[in-house]
Amino acid sequence: MASAWSKWWQLDATEERASADNPHAPLADSQRRETLPLLTLAFGWGFLVTGLLVGSSLGAGLNFWPDLVLASLWGNLANFVVGALVGYMGYRTACNSGLLYRLTYGNIGAFLPVLFLAMLTIGWQGIVVGAFGLTWAGSFDSPWFVPVAIFAGLLYTWTTLYGVKGLERVGLPSTVVLVIVGVYAGYYNIDKVGGWAAFLDKSGATAALHPMTQVDAINIVIGSWIVGAIVMAEYTRFARRPWVAIAIPFVVLVITQWFLQVIGAMGGVVSGNFDFSAYLKTAGVVIGFIGVIAMSLALWTTGDTNLYLPAIQTASVFRRPKRVMVVICGILGTLLGLGIYQRFIDWITQLANLVPPIIGPVIVDYYLIHGRRYRAELLDRLPTWNWPAVLACITGIVAAYSITPPWLASGLFGLLVSMLAYGAYYGLARVLGVKPGYAAVAEEPSSN
Repeated sequence: MASAWSKWWQLDATEERASADNPHAPLADSQRRETLPLLTLAFGWGFLVTGLLVGSSLGAGLNFWPDLVLASLWGNLANFVVGALVGYMGYRTACNSGLLYRLTYGNIGAFLPVLFLAMLTIGWQGIVVGAFGLTWAGSFDSPWFVPVAIFAGLLYTWTTLYGVKGLERVGLPSTVVLVIVGVYAGYYNIDKVGGWAAFLDKSGATAALHPMTQVDAINIVIGSWIVGAIVMAEYTRFARRPWVAIAIPFVVLVITQWFLQVIGAMGGVVSGNFDFSAYLKTAGVVIGFIGVIAMSLALWTTGDTNLYLPAIQTASVFRRPKRVMVVICGILGTLLGLGIYQRFIDWITQLANLVPPIIGPVIVDYYLIHGRRYRAELLDRLPTWNWPAVLACITGIVAAYSITPPWLASGLFGLLVSMLAYGAYYGLARVLGVKPGYAAVAEEPSSN
């Protein structure tokens, strides 16, 4: 028994290299995936209940047209720019986020962003687990909520063990169902309120009760998916063409989010509920059942992809098999799912401040300092810490919380500060005669 446990726990480099999504090294060309499965997987990942929640929250404080639509557009485009920059890095290097963070932050310095992001993405996993329980139980107070949520967490953990192949099998059949039900949900709400003009009037009256600023709205949109933007390399590393690496974040962060936020706003304004499975139940048993199934498929695909993210990242830095980290992260996410979902808006507001500064040093280091050239064979020779990256990340987080100007979303401000700070700290290190991070080995004569 002890030897079987030891084998399950210990890393077998040969076994991991043979898997479809080895987290410990860049992918080989043979491990890249076909375009259609990747794009449908992106849609399934993006079709998260959080988009509906955000839309409902925006609809409570903004006129649907043009304020809400524009806030959604600008926030999603900001996330897309970050996601595209990270996604292209993943495609070019074939590295996941954990490996990219090691190349920028150092082998031990990478623990800071990876552990931080793992906690945040496990929190997202908990939100999805809680949403599944709510969809079927109907209330957090229902005796069915806890067992159904636990079932969802275990289901997501089991299917994620199959890696990217498992994600594709879950994501592909759900895409068509989700689109059809989402479009019908929008039609249902407009028809219920008496047409488009009546809906706009109701939207204006609703927003006047608790008005929201455009900056606050954009910040909520950014916070809802900025974590997904900065870990985009997890999926774009499988792309075989550069346009696919850009199309994946566009599908996830623009098309899917805008669609869901619009549907969520309509549901919140008209039906008083963002969850289309809840208000479609009032349209009859058949339509209501289809709505529940569609929401369950959306949560299943998102639950798997959200669990895949921290598992891959932590497996990379802790040097453990992917299966070990899937189980650990899955259990933690299941436990969180019993309580974190009720604090959704508070959660994403904090994400908007905390997450963007993490990726700032990586973007500057890869695109500006090293001219889109990272050599993954240097991973095992990297220094322990790259102090300019660590300090820049901390500087950006502090700035986001303390000195953000009122006309700019705090998440964007923290990102910009971390990027500028990294350039300044990196330059200071060179003035002091120190080769920071990747440069310490990349510029060695023997490695040219």
